[in-house]
Amino acid sequence: MEYNNFLHNSGLYHLEWTNMVMIMVGVLFIYLAVTKDYEPLLLVPIGFGMVVGNIPPIPGMPLSVYAEGSVFSYIYMGVMKGIYPPLIFLGIGAMTDFSTLLSNPKLTLLGAAAQIGVFLTFLGALFLGFAKTDAAAISIIGGADGPTAIFLSSMLAPDLLGPIAIAAYSYMALVPVIQPPVMYLLTTKAERRIRMKAPRQVSKREKIIFPIVAFLICALLAPGSMTLLGMLFFGNLLKESMVTERLANTARNGLIDTVTILLGFSVGASTQAQTFLTPQSLLIFGLGAAAFVIATMGGILFAKCMNLFLKDKINPLLGAAGVSAVPDSARVVHMVGLKSDPTNFLLMHAMAPNVAGVIGSAIAAGVLWSALGNF
Repeated sequence: MEYNNFLHNSGLYHLEWTNMVMIMVGVLFIYLAVTKDYEPLLLVPIGFGMVVGNIPPIPGMPLSVYAEGSVFSYIYMGVMKGIYPPLIFLGIGAMTDFSTLLSNPKLTLLGAAAQIGVFLTFLGALFLGFAKTDAAAISIIGGADGPTAIFLSSMLAPDLLGPIAIAAYSYMALVPVIQPPVMYLLTTKAERRIRMKAPRQVSKREKIIFPIVAFLICALLAPGSMTLLGMLFFGNLLKESMVTERLANTARNGLIDTVTILLGFSVGASTQAQTFLTPQSLLIFGLGAAAFVIATMGGILFAKCMNLFLKDKINPLLGAAGVSAVPDSARVVHMVGLKSDPTNFLLMHAMAPNVAGVIGSAIAAGVLWSALGNF
C-alpha cells in the first residue's frame, strides 16, 4: 500500500510522452545556447524552465506556474501582468546608443519598413480563423522582440502567451540561421559591398533631447506604446544625462539580468505539454516564422527602393537589421557584409535600423493594442 502511494505521488507515474518531448526541447535549447552561442542569456533560462515545467505535479500540491498559490505562479505573474517587459526595456534603453540613428535619420525608415511582417501576419492569422486579439498577439512575433511579444500577449491574448513567447524568443535566437538566406536571396554581391559614409559626430545635447522628444512623438501617436517606450527612453536618458550613472548601471546590469532570469525561466516553465503541444501552438510557430522572414524581406526591399532615389546609396543588407533583435540582427548584417568584402564594416551603421526596429515594434504593438484592446 505504501509503495503504491509513493508510486502514485511520483512524477514518473503521471509522466506522459508529450512531457518527455518538451523536456527534450528544453535540453535542445540549452545545447544550442552552450555549443552554438545562440542567445545563451535567453535560451538557458527558457530551456531549463521547460525542463522544470514539464515535471508532472502531484495532485493537490501547488507546484506549476498555473497552480494557484505556487511559488512559480507568483514568479510567472510578472509575465501575465506585463511587468517584466517594461523593465527589460528600461535596461535596453540604458545600454543603447542612438548616435548612429541620429547621425543618419533616414535609416529609421528601415526599422519602420520591417514592421510589414507584423501587419501581414496579422492578416494571415485572421484568414486562418484566429480571433482579432489573438491574431494581433501572434503577429507581433514578426517584430523579433520577445518582451514586446510577451507584453502584447499579456494584454490581448493571455491564453496564447506561452507559445507566442517561446516562438518569439526562439526566432530571436535563430537570427543567424534565418536571416542570411533571405539576405543572399534578395541582394547581389555588388549591393552587399556598398560602403556607407562615416556617421557624423552627435552632440551630447542631441543625445539628451532625443529620448524626451522621441517619447513624446511616439506616445502621442500611439498611446499604447507608452509603457514600453516610456521605459526604453527613460533608461536611455539615465545613460545619456551623465548625472545618473549609478542608476544607468543598475538598469543595464543587475536589473535587466535579474528580470531576464525570472522572465526566461517562468516562460519556459509555462510550456507544460498538456497545454502547449497543440495544433494551435504549431500554427503559431509557423506564422511566427513567416512573420520573421517577411519582416526581413520588407526591410531589405525597402532599402533597395530607397536607393532608387538616393544619391548616396544604402547597403540593402541594413534593411535586415530593421527587425528589433538587438544586437543580433546588426551583427548578422555585419558578418554577411564582411563575407562579400572583408574591409566593409557595417555593424555601426546596422545599429541604426536595429534600434529603430525596437521602437517600431513597440509602436506596432501599441497601435494593435489601442485598436483591439476593447474587443
